[in-house]
Amino acid sequence: MKFAYRFSNLLGTVYRCGNLNFTRDGNSVISPVGNRVTVFDLKNNKSDTLPLATRYNVKCVGLSPDGRLAIIIDEGGDALLVSLVCRSVLHHFHFKGAVHSVSFSPDGRKFVVTKGNIAQMYHAPGRKREFNAFILDKTYFGPYDETTCIDWTDDSRCFAVGSKDMSTWVFGAERWDNLIYYALGGHKDAIVACFFESSSLDLYTLSQDGALCVWQCDTPPKGLRLKAPTGWKADLLQREEEDAEGEEETTIRGKAAPAPEEQRGKVKYSRLAKYFFNKEGDFNHLTAAAYHKKVHLLVTGFASGIFHLHELPEFSLIHSLSVSDQRVASIAINSSGDWIAFGCSGLGQLLVWEWQSESYVLKQQGHFNSMVSLAYSPDGQRIATGGDDGKVKVWNTLSGFCFITFTEHSSGVTGVTFTSTGYVIVTSSMDGTVRAFDLHRYRNFRTFTSPRPTQFSCVAVDSSGEIVSAGAQDSFEIFIWSMQTGRLLDVLSGHEGPISGLCFNPMKSILASASWDKTVRLWDMVDSWRTTETLALTSDALAVTFRPDGAELAVATLNSQITFWDPENAVQTGSIEGRHDLKTGRKELDKITAKHSAKGKAFTTLCYSADGQSILAGGMSKFVCIYHVKEQILRKKFEISCNLSLDAMEEFLNRRKMTEFGNLALIDQDAAEEGGIAIPLPGVKKGDMSSRHFKPEIRVTSLRFSPTGRCWAATTTEGLLIYSLDARMLFDPFELDTSVTPGRIRAALRQRDFTRAILMAFRLNERKLLQEALESVPWDEIEVVSSSLPDLYVEKVLEFLASSFEVSRHLEFYLLWTQKLLVAHGQKLKSRAGKLLPAVQFLQKSIQRHWEDISKLWCRPGPRTSCPLPRARRICARPLLGVSPPAGVRCAGGGGSDVLFPGLVLRCPYSAPKVCFVPSRVAQVPRSSRLS
Repeated sequence: MKFAYRFSNLLGTVYRCGNLNFTRDGNSVISPVGNRVTVFDLKNNKSDTLPLATRYNVKCVGLSPDGRLAIIIDEGGDALLVSLVCRSVLHHFHFKGAVHSVSFSPDGRKFVVTKGNIAQMYHAPGRKREFNAFILDKTYFGPYDETTCIDWTDDSRCFAVGSKDMSTWVFGAERWDNLIYYALGGHKDAIVACFFESSSLDLYTLSQDGALCVWQCDTPPKGLRLKAPTGWKADLLQREEEDAEGEEETTIRGKAAPAPEEQRGKVKYSRLAKYFFNKEGDFNHLTAAAYHKKVHLLVTGFASGIFHLHELPEFSLIHSLSVSDQRVASIAINSSGDWIAFGCSGLGQLLVWEWQSESYVLKQQGHFNSMVSLAYSPDGQRIATGGDDGKVKVWNTLSGFCFITFTEHSSGVTGVTFTSTGYVIVTSSMDGTVRAFDLHRYRNFRTFTSPRPTQFSCVAVDSSGEIVSAGAQDSFEIFIWSMQTGRLLDVLSGHEGPISGLCFNPMKSILASASWDKTVRLWDMVDSWRTTETLALTSDALAVTFRPDGAELAVATLNSQITFWDPENAVQTGSIEGRHDLKTGRKELDKITAKHSAKGKAFTTLCYSADGQSILAGGMSKFVCIYHVKEQILRKKFEISCNLSLDAMEEFLNRRKMTEFGNLALIDQDAAEEGGIAIPLPGVKKGDMSSRHFKPEIRVTSLRFSPTGRCWAATTTEGLLIYSLDARMLFDPFELDTSVTPGRIRAALRQRDFTRAILMAFRLNERKLLQEALESVPWDEIEVVSSSLPDLYVEKVLEFLASSFEVSRHLEFYLLWTQKLLVAHGQKLKSRAGKLLPAVQFLQKSIQRHWEDISKLWCRPGPRTSCPLPRARRICARPLLGVSPPAGVRCAGGGGSDVLFPGLVLRCPYSAPKVCFVPSRVAQVPRSSRLS
């Protein structure tokens, strides 16, 4: 098993806080998710999280006009300069203070950040390699309170800055002679947004109380005159500024009320109109706004979740709709003006609305409370998660989107599991029910209850999918139901504490139950649920799991130990001490050190790897540990988060927060801000003066390995984290010696010694050479070459084929390789089914994905015919848009006309039987009909 796992994607959370952005082409949304950034590709229906993280939650993101660079700034003022092309960090910078917004100039030469009550303009990083990518050019003073928003003119000559002191300031990017910097008033609340009109200095300003002011400028942008230098140093200063542009900072101070003589001959603004959004007296705070200059479309969002579309400057209402019951935190419009993105931080919602057709392009929401449990489907294509919000969500691992949400539970979900078919999800909840959901019809088709009300803490389903069991937290009992009838079969008593975990043996009819009474009991469901063994532990049991082959049992206990047991003989075979590997952090309000607080922490979730050689462990810590089971040593430790916005992240106390009066963390400084997590009183929705905030604590609530063995997932405070095998490994040889070189491999290919070339390529184990060796084999010699491969290399060829299906265009060619290998080595592979199961499941997942994609495009039912040949000899065929069958292929059924997949039988989603072709010889499909 390889351990080059790296972070690959973040699911379960689609928006946390910060501003949304569309990419330059308008097809993707860039959304801040905690201290990470996720790109949602709306055209290809896929989400991808960038492989970078900031120290705190992301506050604002600024995109360059060409879409190549992004500046990501967190709450602490740390900035990352990121290349969106190569997805890597180019530069780190600290702004020495909290930054509210950032914006590039339309020409891409400058960018402005608002920090405190000032605005700073920097030279934007170019394509040249520079020692310092961020060079401060000018600092603008004027507002008396915090600055909130920025907007540039189309020619990058001026920019406007809004402030919480109810004023808007217009500054020049250059020293304009006829532009003085003064404040535009007219509002009675903080400025939320300001926008310039297209190719004009006319300005729109919006305040939090729902007022819109229209400002007209008496000077066009081309009427601005550069201020000429005076004195004997004029020429020298101008030459120095041209040679070393921006090396020295310039400070510019504006005046709130300039003298009348200073305004003569200068640019003047006059207010044309003032409009109000709250016309009926319903006071509703305006929280976000966006303006598209080309189509003159103004989009405003409010604290009640309502948004308005207006056409400016007439202020005519186009549309009004409620998208959420929480405040709209951010709005963005794409380049064409068709799609509008909304972010609601209260519930973690991200929506993309097409306003002309009045339809959703994207509608996603994560768990607005912490996720508690997760489960992989048997084919690894879906992940089901349950949260404290009572929702069950099913995510597609390929696209990263949630495609169904079940809301039947009325309290927190405590356990989630799939049946062996992969189309039924069984969940347990604190509301006293266990529910079964059908993924075909997307409905709750079974609800299991106990004779008396109880809270269920865990759930398990046996390998056949017929027996459902759930453990009770208050009555200390285990309930058994029949999936077929929904009837309660038995109630298992014996534990003297709450049930913390249940797990069925994958190979036998044995149920293991862990409890806080320091025991693990094994129940035989064949012998009337009799207790076969009771395993005595040294501390309370928190989690239990079987190895995939059922020959070993792992238990996590409260004293931070993981013990391994032989379930047949009830003998302990080993133990791992994990207290030192947890390395829990110190909370802000802890009175004791992190070392002492770790004594009360333990692993709360366990999961075996797909091959059973290693075990994953996680708990009340920011680390996930992988242990080798046989050697009982730590193999690797993953840090799931570096986000200091979460609690218990730092190992040592921050002395800067300690004063003579106590810890500053006790002061709720952010109670009036929009960030954090609000805890209102029950039943109160508006005007709650008790609203307070707290920092969520970092923890890992559930871990699961994918059945394919290629990735594993963890539900954490950050969201659902996916770690997959690192495909960037360059050199990982297998039985390598000095005689194996790339030159000798290519020489063997030229001599048409394909078997030897493939064996040497796998020993060198370089992907490009492997691909070259396999694709050099003619299609009519694949059967001979595949049958001559040694058994040791068959598994490696299958793994390579499974990974190639995801990226290669030669679909038919690799399908032929897969068929010939399975036919030639099927019996021998079956004898090693346990070891080969992850590779075969990975192969099945790759083929099934292609089948589902193609069947949606142009697969339709064929005529009702019967095939006289046995199923093993069939060649699956579907009508392929009028493509005739190749020469030498005759129809066995008599009704078909075209070939889809020569050599592979796939499950048809339609009720009508297949049309099957039997080749008299293996024929090559014409190029026009190839799927590649």
